[in-house]
Amino acid sequence: MDTSEVPMDTSEVPMDTSEENTARTESQTPRRPNKRAAPEGGGLTELSESSKERASKRPASAKSTCFHYIGYPAAWTELERKRSVVVDDKKKEPARTWKFSLDGFQQKSIQCLEKGENVFVAAHTSAGKTVVAEYAIAMALREHARVIYTTPIKALSNQKYREFKEEFEDVGLMTGDITISQDAAIIVMTTEILRNMLYRGSETLKEARFVVFDEVHYMRDLTRGVVWEEAIILLPEKIGLVFLSATLSNANQFADWIAQLKSVPCHVVSTEYRPTPLIHYAFPMCGGGLHLIKDEKGIFKSRNFQNAQKEMKTSQKSARYVGVSQDLGKVIKQVASTAWLPAIIFCFSRRECEG
Repeated sequence: MDTSEVPMDTSEVPMDTSEENTARTESQTPRRPNKRAAPEGGGLTELSESSKERASKRPASAKSTCFHYIGYPAAWTELERKRSVVVDDKKKEPARTWKFSLDGFQQKSIQCLEKGENVFVAAHTSAGKTVVAEYAIAMALREHARVIYTTPIKALSNQKYREFKEEFEDVGLMTGDITISQDAAIIVMTTEILRNMLYRGSETLKEARFVVFDEVHYMRDLTRGVVWEEAIILLPEKIGLVFLSATLSNANQFADWIAQLKSVPCHVVSTEYRPTPLIHYAFPMCGGGLHLIKDEKGIFKSRNFQNAQKEMKTSQKSARYVGVSQDLGKVIKQVASTAWLPAIIFCFSRRECEG
């Protein structure tokens, strides 16, 4: 299925999802006029739960607010859908706890996992999506089952293997280049490895309780996206699916597809809060320093931008005779002086990289 051609509906209205009102809002809340309808088989809700630990660092609404969309199998009746949104009031011992308070999207995602339904978690970098994956791992270990954690590239697989090794004991790694403890309860691998295992009918998958797809937005890649499609299609329905992504423009349509494919509801739980501020600076070649162009609140600094443009024009002649090495040194010094290290620098010149 080519999900990249289907635009995401962003016009839906958030609704209250408190435990006693969830079923009511799913069935009784009228649609607002002049708004595009949500994809058939789903509904959009908003979860608001406060967090005490970091409330002083940001507004409570920014941290606790998340958006919740449910994709249902087309064959489900209205009664089945109402039962699906009702939260089980029976207190169950959590599979895993943390020393910090969970954000709203983390709590909601965990509720969906405990109900035995698939979940798509969309949140910005460093928001804490891995918490949901860790809870899925803990659930599988509680049931004496296995978890497969997939990533799009080998470097990320190696990183996740090291991280999980610090948290859990029985962790394996399979990247094609390296194989470590392939019979472990938690196996980190690339998505291509998982796809190949499915084609071979590997015994490892028969004991799997969850498969976590990290960076699932790679599915939109024209050349590699088919790997994700095939892996998802070939996985048995009994295996729970957890999808993690910083962004996916058509997440609701993706959830509808998963629900139809696996005959189980798929939840999209997302938050727009960005815990790591995104700040834009400009550094003109042979210039004097960094210019703040857009701050963490998204405010464009027009005067700074104009100053950067003027400095860029006056330094064009000097840039012809001076390579990027001196500029790179200036940037690194300024980044180090402001405690922004570690940093990643992209150089698009092969000659400069090899020099």
